[in-house]
Amino acid sequence: MAKGTCISKAVAVGIGVMTVSSVCGLVLMTVMFQLQIEENTPLVPPRPTKPPVIPTDLPPNLRLPDNLIPESYKVVLQPYLYSAITNNYTNQSFVFTGNSTVKLRCMKDSKAIFLHVHNLNVTNVEVRESISNKKLLVKRYTTHYNESNFLEIQLEKDVFSENGTYDLLTNFEGELSEDLAGLYVSRYTEKSEYEDEEDNERFLATSLLQPTNARKVFPCFDEPALKAVFDITIIHRPGLKALSNGIEDHIALPDFSVGAMESWGLISYQESGLLYDAKTGSTFDKERVATTIAHALAHQWFGNLVTMRWWNDLWLNEAFATYMSYTGVEAADWDLSDLIVLREIQSAFQVDSLNSSHPLSLHDNDVQTSSEIIDLFDDITFSKGAAVLRMLSAYMTKEAFNKGLKTYLAKFQYNNTVYEDLLECLQMETNLDLEGFMSTWIEQVGYPVITIITQTGEISQEHFLLKQGEGHNIPWQVQVTYLRSDDLDEVKRDLLKVKGPVRRPHFQLKDDQWLLANIDCTGFYRVNYDEGNWNGLLWQLEDNYEVIPVINRAQLIDDAFNLARAHRLNVSIALSLTKFLVNDTEYIPWESALKNLDHFVLMFDRSEVYGSITKYLRKQGKGLYEYFQEYTDNGTIPEEHTDQYNQVNAISVACTNGLPECIEMATSLFTDYKNGTNRILPNLRRVILCSAIAAGDEDDWEFLWEEYQRTTIVAEKDKLRYALSCTKEIWLLNRYLEYTLDPSKIRKMDIVSTINYIARNVAGQPLAWDFVRGKWSYITQEYGAGIISLGSLLDGVTKRFSRDVELEELKQFQREQDKNNQGLAARALEQVIERTEANIKWVNENKQNVKEWFDGEL
Repeated sequence: MAKGTCISKAVAVGIGVMTVSSVCGLVLMTVMFQLQIEENTPLVPPRPTKPPVIPTDLPPNLRLPDNLIPESYKVVLQPYLYSAITNNYTNQSFVFTGNSTVKLRCMKDSKAIFLHVHNLNVTNVEVRESISNKKLLVKRYTTHYNESNFLEIQLEKDVFSENGTYDLLTNFEGELSEDLAGLYVSRYTEKSEYEDEEDNERFLATSLLQPTNARKVFPCFDEPALKAVFDITIIHRPGLKALSNGIEDHIALPDFSVGAMESWGLISYQESGLLYDAKTGSTFDKERVATTIAHALAHQWFGNLVTMRWWNDLWLNEAFATYMSYTGVEAADWDLSDLIVLREIQSAFQVDSLNSSHPLSLHDNDVQTSSEIIDLFDDITFSKGAAVLRMLSAYMTKEAFNKGLKTYLAKFQYNNTVYEDLLECLQMETNLDLEGFMSTWIEQVGYPVITIITQTGEISQEHFLLKQGEGHNIPWQVQVTYLRSDDLDEVKRDLLKVKGPVRRPHFQLKDDQWLLANIDCTGFYRVNYDEGNWNGLLWQLEDNYEVIPVINRAQLIDDAFNLARAHRLNVSIALSLTKFLVNDTEYIPWESALKNLDHFVLMFDRSEVYGSITKYLRKQGKGLYEYFQEYTDNGTIPEEHTDQYNQVNAISVACTNGLPECIEMATSLFTDYKNGTNRILPNLRRVILCSAIAAGDEDDWEFLWEEYQRTTIVAEKDKLRYALSCTKEIWLLNRYLEYTLDPSKIRKMDIVSTINYIARNVAGQPLAWDFVRGKWSYITQEYGAGIISLGSLLDGVTKRFSRDVELEELKQFQREQDKNNQGLAARALEQVIERTEANIKWVNENKQNVKEWFDGEL
């Protein structure tokens, strides 16, 4: 039997009372505790924490991390270079050594430094705290031999602390190459004091660091936003002179791959970009010097004082410098402002009408490698950028535009910007919506064609492409300026924000009226009309062309020819727009016509159509030749700057197309020249010598080649170098191409232009293309890093391409580049392939119509 437990009743009641009391007490305590919590929130006890993870891995892309940024550099360079080789010296060593101390500010804790180095041997790395001079132990440093060009420095156990400052010391050595990039060697000849002694070869070392070549000279943070103060020391042999930034110098260099480099306080130029010889120099040589200097000086503000944050906004530098180069020479009483239409706007139109074009401002992630950066130095960045700035100035008034620029420069001096910063400063000077207007022009690829139907007054816009395709459907904001034939006193404006079509009553005309849009070509767009309005404009040009502003005469021709190339206009209308030129002697419309007719020459000068084209051009150009003939025969110069240009056009058209009196004049002057009497004016030397060499023989070519080698004036050498490309002798052209690989004959900086000159010659074009294909690896290895115009080389040697076999050769060339992982000029190659495809289609569709039109005009 189980045992039981007994308690008294009294005890049981007591326990019950105590239990109830305890429960009530607990409830009361809970309520009171909750009230206390509401009044005084308790602190949460800290959880155990892990030490912060300090990044040491490679950056996720090719951009430098922002952990450490440079504040100043002290760079010491010692080139081991003799300026001359004499009997006392037997060894010329093209090397340099150096050291660099960079003061760094830490923005966030880090154990690693990443900076750039390329083709340098880094021999030592030290890191110290700036204030205490305490040495931090370096675990390792590694040079990454890939597209990143990273020099990676890892600490052993120390940490770079946020807001701390540190000194990074590197020792390094490198080669003074001859590829025109980084710190490189240039050769030149010094005339001997004595006639019986040979001239002396001399050497100099110079630099070209933009866009990504500073890393070839010393380890550095080679990105545009990482601006710093530099202290440069050059150790050199006795008797030599060293120059660096800050001495307010302009220097001309014998080997320089770009026209000028705007380094602050030490602007470097090609010799022909800075030096002008009054005896042999033409007006155009003088103009080139003036505009090149203006461009470089503009960069002191747009590029140096205020710099774009990353290369995707390179246009903020180059577009402004290009735009300012036209206005900068006004101080010399030269008005070149209208020439921007021919040289920048029409050039940019050609590239930007391709699917393979690019926006002015790209996403920064789309621009990473050095090749991608170099690709941006093109007609879009320079020329379209300048055209868009000109359009913006007209949209908001020039006065407001200039005032906003001053604000922009003052606000962001010594800093970096994105394009929105520019718009923000300009917006202060106007009530117009600049962001809404400009974003479409900056962020979108291409440009629109505005179509106006004057019978109904409808206006619409569409993405203009030479090769028909979808394009994009995003409308631009377009300020349409226009004149009507019934009201020529006032330029009117209409802002189009939609694709349309939309009806505007002021665009609707009666049968005997015409309308002209985009006055003075201030807008970056093309204009198409209904056939009735085109015919009205044609009638006006042939009846009295001066009623149409001179820039718009050029614009009508350029728009019509390109609309015809894009299958948007009958080719006969475009060709008919050249008929009025038989009476017009103005340079701007003639130059526009010749540039566009040149496309017909390139497409058909290997076919039976060319004979008819030649006869038409000879007929049209004869009047222009006779207009300037008195100047030509008397050896005098027209007063107007543009007339001097058009005199050259007159001779070029007449001689190239076989006008007998022109060829006789050129060969007669060349004969006198060979006999020691030079009566060829500097303005005309290029065109007359070309005409004479084209009509001449081997002896003429050899004579001019000797003249080229003898002269020391670079602008004169340039004229002779061009004329030598005009021969019809295949073997001479082949030999000339081989000369481009010999720097003692053709300077490295001239290789691209020389090959392109030869390719302009119908006899030389296939030779030049085969030469470039066969020598591509050599050219890119020997010259590629220093020449940022490889794209223009591909463009130049393929301009005539309009056949299926040529397209296949281009695609095979592209496949070879992809196979070899060569990214050089990749965008340019895409563009010439697309252009060739468009040319093939256009020639197939228009060849017969073109021949019939030219035949009908003879």
